[in-house]
Amino acid sequence: MASIFKLLLTCLLLLALACGDDSDANVDDGGDGDTPDAGMGPGAEPDPLPELGLTTNATLAPVSTPADTPDDRFPLEPEDRASMLEDGLGDEMGADGEPYLTRVMGDADTPPPGEGRELIARFAHLPDLQLTDDESPARAVNFDNATLFAGAFRPQESYLCHMTNAMVRTLNEVHADHPLDFVLLGGDNADNAQSNEVDWVLQILGGADEVECDSADDTDLVEGPDNDGKDPFEAPGLDVPFYWVTGNHDILAQGTAPLSEEYMTAVVGELPVEGFACRDFSIEGGPMTMEGPVPADPDRFFLSREALMERVAGHDDGHGVGDDQVESGKAIYTVDVEGTPLRLLVLDTAAETGAAEGVIHQADIDAAIGPALDQAVENGKWVILASHHAVSSLGNGGGFMGVVQEDAVTQEDWLALIGSYPNVLFSMVGHSHVNRVRALGDGHQFWELTTSALADYPHQARIVEIWDQDNGWVMLRATQVDFDVTDDPIAAEGRRRGVMDFVSGWNPDGSGELEDRNVELWIEEPDL
Repeated sequence: MASIFKLLLTCLLLLALACGDDSDANVDDGGDGDTPDAGMGPGAEPDPLPELGLTTNATLAPVSTPADTPDDRFPLEPEDRASMLEDGLGDEMGADGEPYLTRVMGDADTPPPGEGRELIARFAHLPDLQLTDDESPARAVNFDNATLFAGAFRPQESYLCHMTNAMVRTLNEVHADHPLDFVLLGGDNADNAQSNEVDWVLQILGGADEVECDSADDTDLVEGPDNDGKDPFEAPGLDVPFYWVTGNHDILAQGTAPLSEEYMTAVVGELPVEGFACRDFSIEGGPMTMEGPVPADPDRFFLSREALMERVAGHDDGHGVGDDQVESGKAIYTVDVEGTPLRLLVLDTAAETGAAEGVIHQADIDAAIGPALDQAVENGKWVILASHHAVSSLGNGGGFMGVVQEDAVTQEDWLALIGSYPNVLFSMVGHSHVNRVRALGDGHQFWELTTSALADYPHQARIVEIWDQDNGWVMLRATQVDFDVTDDPIAAEGRRRGVMDFVSGWNPDGSGELEDRNVELWIEEPDL
């Protein structure tokens, strides 16, 4: 009976694996075609792909029509996965660029800019990398399906390190032509709170002569060097600073479960957690196994909150994390954009007590968040909030595998608090794996921008520009950016697999609506 009960709990655990709760998603589960690949079979020649970059210039579109119902084939099964790819479900073609759509707070008319308008900051927003140790026994790939458990397995998971490295190179290319001030992460940088995953994140973003995202025994997915996701590669690292944001997958097993002794033991061992399954790479294609054994690896150990902060703080310039954050275990801090009135206020909404939803504690408001907001008013700073969870994903910590936190603030109370600070203009969030823009607030309103995941389709980041319009208004311009796969067939293969996951109906579309992608968002300059 205990095993049956535990399996039931495991099923519920996977409800939160891939993203956030349904209230925080504006997701289209498929396209409007009758069948995948309608009208364009694998023999058709797609249009040449553009040089990837800003989607105002050119975009990518699947060659096949996204499925209305999930493909009967199971992407986790190597033969099925190969068959879906052979059928062209991962193929893309070049498409026209997308325009900027203008939205003005309060639905006012767009005010004419002043003669002295100027760009005061440009940065990239990069959430949900979810770099995955796909050989870890503390995973639950057996629950992957096309509905509640989408994301328990990703066909592209073995390639995510190379895809992230390609995005780093792309952002560096953008920086060379349109200088960036920094890159802002969005949380869920690692997938399973493991030390080796966090190391891969820091190595790829910070730069390393060699990165090898392969745990335990040396795995060669495709015989030979430089041709598969587990082969080592050089990481140039970002040419600008990056700032850390903590997500639920960075501190919880599978983004949901507290780090219990059972998980701690299993993750470095040979046997999957009871009721879970991992991938067996002793067999070609890495099929799943619920029994093991799989090769053990002591470097897979889980990181506590405090250990995570210590690991980040000790890397290069600390990425916003210092002694106070190491002591508290929480990445709550501020960063001023030099020479501008802008101040980042980074929040830590992940709950080490479990559950995928975000939590903001009154104790953190009293000790750190409230004083930071007050100081920003006193200093005349315009505030950009940054956190993993959107407002609609905040709760009391009592979701599955969690514990109710008595001092958790409600969504309404949080909006009332932020609404009392007219200098909070924007909020950058992730978690939901979908692009979305909303005007929020009780009293004073602000813009909340959710950026889709690099880990899932459409595999993008945002370039964010802040403009002082010299007319009493501030404008945020957000541009979606695709990573460039020129001379990088491994990253290209990862993207192909991610497209296949979406087109086949096994993972939702994270693109959002047109008005959620390339946008110009206007808000009145605060009177401080």
